[in-house]
Amino acid sequence: MKFSQTSLTVGELATGQALSVPVFHIAGKDSHAPKVFIQANVHGAEVQGNAVIFQLMKQLEQMDVQGEVTLLPLANPLGINQKSGEFTLGRFDPITGVNWNREYLDHKIDIASWYQQHSHLDDKALIAAYRLQLIESCNVHLNSEWGVTTGKRLAVTLQSLAHQADIVIDLHTGPKSCKHMYCPEYDVAAASLFSIPYTLVIPNDFGGAMDEAAFCPWWQLTEFANSQGRGLKVPVSAFTLELGSQERIDMDDALSDAKGILAYLSQRGVVSEYVQAADMARYGCYLKDYKKFHAPIAGMVEYKAELGHILYSGETLANVLRLDRFGTHEELTELVLNKDCIPILHFASASVYQGTELYKVMTNLFNLNL
Repeated sequence: MKFSQTSLTVGELATGQALSVPVFHIAGKDSHAPKVFIQANVHGAEVQGNAVIFQLMKQLEQMDVQGEVTLLPLANPLGINQKSGEFTLGRFDPITGVNWNREYLDHKIDIASWYQQHSHLDDKALIAAYRLQLIESCNVHLNSEWGVTTGKRLAVTLQSLAHQADIVIDLHTGPKSCKHMYCPEYDVAAASLFSIPYTLVIPNDFGGAMDEAAFCPWWQLTEFANSQGRGLKVPVSAFTLELGSQERIDMDDALSDAKGILAYLSQRGVVSEYVQAADMARYGCYLKDYKKFHAPIAGMVEYKAELGHILYSGETLANVLRLDRFGTHEELTELVLNKDCIPILHFASASVYQGTELYKVMTNLFNLNL
């Protein structure tokens, strides 16, 4: 099966040219199979997701695709083209300063009232009606008489596509990072299929990111419906995959991650072929146990802790060099943590202010392969 290619307009430049992004689509053979939406490169420097989508397309074109698949690489042309010298700065909207991945719409639907009006519907019809409600909410927001910001227009346009799917996967990377993923609590078993060693289990709350924008409305509906004795299962799955470090492309690595995604899609019946999940250790921690360590002093940082490997209590996390304090006990400061952890990512630069978010580490890990 071959992908078709169209384009999606996500905004306009000051000179009037339309901003558009490529969209790749396979219709699938079975209208009852789950629909999939995968996007990449919402942050300008986070390019590895494009390589993963490329490898996915190569694999899927050789497979028996049952469910509709929509792939949207290069999702943020403004962020991708936001360069300064050799660096890409496209993490924040330069107009508002807001993180591009925190612009999605919180619908704030009155679930009790909506459910009361639609409770007579069977599960399939209820899900279809709610999906239309979410898409219409996006359209109303985009067409507000007061207008929307550039970043909000981009995000909500992407979100309206994502709401048409049953499986939403958002591909990102960190600054300097090992692979990890975000998975909602109700769907944690899914993490054992992806080729990702570390999983952050997030609460079923909206924090502004795409995965939360996709699954939170459905969690809210399901929770209320079940409180009324319905017994509805959450019909939408959404994940954020962090594919290593930004500003890099690795095609072999991308193929490994594409196969992990295919293992999940295989399990869900999106493709007919059985794809075996990678045999690897997988660990998780709850978001409350994902700790940020901020630089206690400014200076030049030597990052010592190896990402994705255990750092035992008292071992060196980093050293901070202060040449302005040469000849004193403050010329080189060792930083340590008094708790065992797994460092997941660290700040991209060796030059830091006091208070810089230096490391993020996972604590209180548990095995996901049990």
